[in-house]
Amino acid sequence: MDCLFCKILAGDIPSAKVYENEWVYAFRDINPQAPVHVLVIPKEHIASADAISAENSAVVARIFEAIPVIAKQEGLANGYRVLTNCGEDGCQSVKHLHFHILGGKKLSEQMG
Repeated sequence: MDCLFCKILAGDIPSAKVYENEWVYAFRDINPQAPVHVLVIPKEHIASADAISAENSAVVARIFEAIPVIAKQEGLANGYRVLTNCGEDGCQSVKHLHFHILGGKKLSEQMG
């Protein structure tokens, strides 16, 4: 599989890990859009939010269990944003489900 995030998970491409458990891996974005910008990915390859199903939704639940742990670890006590991009029009650049944790400053109320 030619997936950038699967290659990161395999250790073929380095990353700045901030969190890992049995189901989830989180690392710093190489092009941060906020003082704290962490990507949280499932270890299982799921292409996007469109590919979430009854068979893999438990993995997504594990991601959302990890997000507040990561946010606390990163010092985001005053709040943060979680988002995912889906498909070409949603600007999904890597076809592996991932969630961005953005924080460390007051974020814009504008999303676009």
